[in-house]
Amino acid sequence: MASPTVISATPPGQYDVAVIGGGVIGHGIAWEAYRSGRSVALIDDAPGTGASWAAAGMLAPVSELHYQEEELLALMLEASRLWPGFAAGLGEGRSDASGTGYRTTPTLAVGADAADRQALADLRGVQQASGLAVEPLTVREARGREPLLSPGISCAFDIPADHQVDPRKLLARIGELLARDPRYTAVPRRAAALRWEGGRVSGVGLEGGGEIRAGETIVANGLGAAGLQGLPGGLDLPLRPVYGDILRLRVPQALRPLLRCTVRGLVRGIPVYIVPREDGTVVIGATQREDAPSDPGAVSAGGVYQLLRDAQQLLPAVAELELLEATARARPGTPDNAPLLGRVARSGTGPDYEGLIIATGFFRHGVLLTPVAAAVCRQLLDGETDPRWAGFRPDRFSIRPPGSSAGDTTPRDTATTERKTA
Repeated sequence: MASPTVISATPPGQYDVAVIGGGVIGHGIAWEAYRSGRSVALIDDAPGTGASWAAAGMLAPVSELHYQEEELLALMLEASRLWPGFAAGLGEGRSDASGTGYRTTPTLAVGADAADRQALADLRGVQQASGLAVEPLTVREARGREPLLSPGISCAFDIPADHQVDPRKLLARIGELLARDPRYTAVPRRAAALRWEGGRVSGVGLEGGGEIRAGETIVANGLGAAGLQGLPGGLDLPLRPVYGDILRLRVPQALRPLLRCTVRGLVRGIPVYIVPREDGTVVIGATQREDAPSDPGAVSAGGVYQLLRDAQQLLPAVAELELLEATARARPGTPDNAPLLGRVARSGTGPDYEGLIIATGFFRHGVLLTPVAAAVCRQLLDGETDPRWAGFRPDRFSIRPPGSSAGDTTPRDTATTERKTA
């Protein structure tokens, strides 16, 4: 990624870029915008506490290739290619990539029974057809790498391109670096609305009053994006919450290292993963449910049971670990499970709205896609577009109202989005 270059002086109270959303995507975009020499305001009343807080941080373009989601593969592979440089840029030359927990150890995919072995073999066929490297291992070879794996596993595959990072450390590191420069401001408020002037987005209205003025506004607040007031008329952001439970456990000293690499398994057709951390803990996840719990942060007892049961079948020593944390969060899904990323057209053939970029709907790929989301937003800020990512435009699900034209600049709830003096 490019080195910082000074773009222009910024008038008091105005920023070059306002980023709505303080998760890993928002932080990554803010970091890249800052590195381009722009002044940045990051708006979030509880940064880093949403889906990013629960994420395991697997950088897994190969393992995360799902049937009928092949269009995502190019984006995931580009993100994987960018990750070493992205991590190094946060490390300021330190060999551990700044303590973000970025690790390039491979991933092992394992199956519990014969049906799981067949499912993983079938998936390998799809992965190989897409040019991805997945190599079979004997159970003996797999246990040679990871001695605590169960001798009863049915199969194992080596996936050298799938790595990991610690999202909590990543968020802390980006925040630490940004806070050193006066061109960056963290705004601990909730965004309420987009502000408009002269047919373009001019900033963000804050809940409770006040505003942030900006030349460009990037909406990256996950599920909250669809509820933002002042979105362009006719724009549909079909985001749905996909809840998941995830566990963190401490490994007793006598069992360390429990694992050296990430283990992704199938147990009776149900996926489970075990991710080792450098601090002697492991992350086990994740369930997936699309119900609507009364408390969005409530952990499912059945989900916790399922995760521990299945992880223990692959790695019996899980029963001896200390349970530290059970967390549930909602990830922002879309109808095609691909992100909403880019600018918004005024009509099907018209120019894009100025001053507005959408970056949400990353579902289970948010951590992996952070560098490429940041790079795409940087290109758009610079007036460039990459045709490879046109299929992820945020207006691809929108049906424009009758009479919509390239001159239509009417946002939703216009009366609430005109600029006001705080």
